[in-house]
Amino acid sequence: MLTQLTVSNYAIAERVELQFGKGMTALTGETGAGKSIVLDALGLAMGGRADAGAVRHGAKRADITASFEVSGIPEAVQWLENHELDDDSDCILRRVISKDGRSRAYINGQPCPLAHLKDLGGLLMDIHSQHQHQSLLRKDTHRKLLDEYAGVETLAADTHTAWKGWNQTRQRLTERKQNADETEAKLQLLRYQVEELDRLSLENGEQDQLEQEQAQLSQADAVLHNSHQAALLCTEEETSAADLVRQALQQLEQLPVDVPALADTIQMLTEAQIQISEAGDNLRRFVEDYEADPARLTEVEERLSAIYQMARKHRITPEELPEFHQRLSAELAELDGGAGSLEQLEAELEKQRASFDQLADKLTEAREQAAVELDQRIAEELTQLSMPSVQFVTHLSRNANGEPAPHGQQDIEFLVSANLGQPARPLAKVASGGELSRISLAIQVVVAQTSTTPTLVFDEVDVGIGGGTAEVVGRLLRSLGNSGQVLCVTHLPQVAAQCNQHLFVSKFTEHDATFSKIETLDDQGRISEVARMLGGVDMTEHTIAHAREMFSKGQATHH
Repeated sequence: MLTQLTVSNYAIAERVELQFGKGMTALTGETGAGKSIVLDALGLAMGGRADAGAVRHGAKRADITASFEVSGIPEAVQWLENHELDDDSDCILRRVISKDGRSRAYINGQPCPLAHLKDLGGLLMDIHSQHQHQSLLRKDTHRKLLDEYAGVETLAADTHTAWKGWNQTRQRLTERKQNADETEAKLQLLRYQVEELDRLSLENGEQDQLEQEQAQLSQADAVLHNSHQAALLCTEEETSAADLVRQALQQLEQLPVDVPALADTIQMLTEAQIQISEAGDNLRRFVEDYEADPARLTEVEERLSAIYQMARKHRITPEELPEFHQRLSAELAELDGGAGSLEQLEAELEKQRASFDQLADKLTEAREQAAVELDQRIAEELTQLSMPSVQFVTHLSRNANGEPAPHGQQDIEFLVSANLGQPARPLAKVASGGELSRISLAIQVVVAQTSTTPTLVFDEVDVGIGGGTAEVVGRLLRSLGNSGQVLCVTHLPQVAAQCNQHLFVSKFTEHDATFSKIETLDDQGRISEVARMLGGVDMTEHTIAHAREMFSKGQATHH
């Protein structure tokens, strides 16, 4: 529920602070006084479009703050928690607009994207304006209102998602069929490339191993020669390493006295003699067993040549060939019998169509049931609004081509018959301006009764209505306020007399500047304002008496 609105330097309002309570609040005042300031400011706090012209002349910025009590709105509480913007039971939306047209948005003091104001604002308030009369002439508005009344917004969204998936697959299938020749050529190329890579069958790390083996095989003579020479130097020459170590040991063993300090050295020479002997034995065995293999060298070089040639062909490095092979194989599988093939796309399209049909059938059933009830309730409201002969019909028809559509399987349109015996026709072709106003009000009142939005705003939806019908409009708005909160801008005294709270908007000039003023009226002030609305500038005793009677009747009706 809206509890407070503060407006600074917006339009002709320098500073306005308003408190709101439950029930119905009426905003009245002479034309041009600035009644729209309150609703426009609320629209900006809800994330509406702003421009530099909104800033009061001479000011640097406009500042609008709307405070709400959200403890009774679970959806809003959850939204705030999900975005980590919750602050007890209060919610403060703020919009700051600079004179250059830029704006900033805040929720509970935290900067936020403008989209967040729109999302949260939609959970807090619903604004019905006279401009919605025109929107009633559009079919998409009819569908939206019916779905809201039926409470199937989630089902409609799921149906739209299913249609989107089906449509994307259909487009892929169409492109696949249109490019069949190109795709077939690509398939042939892929098959050839993959078959080549399959035959190569290169494994990760194989190239490095082959290059190491090639290096050894190509230097076989040098390896044999050097290994043989090393064996001779270890043990077989007269001055071999083993013989020299043995001579060193003999010198130390022939010392005239025992020298403990040389014990470790003697031990080291002894071990060295043993290790040199073993090394010599190993080298001899290696030389005896080593065989140069020219055939294997040829095989390795041919294998490496094939690898290098394949890499050059595809303009990649040899190390990239295994991953390249995997990628081409996956692409081939995708096009040839995989998810991208004609067969798979057709199967997927059929599956998605079945999913869409299942959701759309549920949506159709819910819409048809809701349409009957909606027509009946709007007919009741139209009767109260002195239009008993007008027949209202929510017409549902199958899509012309029978194909899935973004919003289900049906075309939805509001039809009316202005006179008994005449066929129902589209609103735009039947309703006059005054009739459209009353039909719009009836629709909005019925839809609002099922709305979970706690605050409903009506901006001059009673235009073109008068007399006893105006009193009925007042009762309808007051009854909506009994279960929540209703704000309405009105020119009708019959409506204003029935509100719980009355805000009077006026303007004055001071120091060559125009200002808007909004004040909350007491009972006497409300009677005077109703009298002004009844009689204009010159109010007679009769006018005031009539206003007092109207006010008393309007308040007594609801007690």
